[in-house]
Amino acid sequence: MTDFNLTEFFLTGMITYGPPALALALLLGALGIPVPGTLFVLAAGAFVRQGVIDLATAAGLGLLGVVLGDSASYAIGRFAKGWVERRFGRSAAWQNARATFEHRGGLAIYLTRFLLTPLALPTNLIAGGSGYGFWRFLAYDLAGEFTWIVLYGGLGYLFGSQWELISQFISDFSGLLVGLIALGAGLYFLLRRRRRPQ
Repeated sequence: MTDFNLTEFFLTGMITYGPPALALALLLGALGIPVPGTLFVLAAGAFVRQGVIDLATAAGLGLLGVVLGDSASYAIGRFAKGWVERRFGRSAAWQNARATFEHRGGLAIYLTRFLLTPLALPTNLIAGGSGYGFWRFLAYDLAGEFTWIVLYGGLGYLFGSQWELISQFISDFSGLLVGLIALGAGLYFLLRRRRRPQ
């Protein structure tokens, strides 16, 4: 019995069926299914360069798929809002986090689309669960996902046959960046807690 590999399945699907396979892969990735969306966008850029798929259709359907997935995960967060409010609503930490997200959430949404991609799904859920306005979410989401598709699709097009190496570098860099941000946030809160009067 052979192992089922989603990455190979969708890469083959992109070659066989074109942009609809890309859109489906990006939709599933935005919903939290472990598929490497950035790899697929890079591959799509390389496939456009090779003439395997059409640029406009791939970009349009890819953007549609990922935005639908992001909107669905936002909706899941919105659906859980009542539970979150009952569980954490009176907590000062939750109220502070909610107020911060209300003021700076747009930047978080935008940056997690293409730079801090491992944090995209939690950001969608937090946006929905905190009551962040859907149309504001959608505007930042569209801008960020458009940046992601143009940036990484362009890199795939530019580097052509080396798109897999670029994908590995981006994955490693993104993971390192998220780790550094988590470390920085942990140190900040630790120092802040130590400065409080006992």
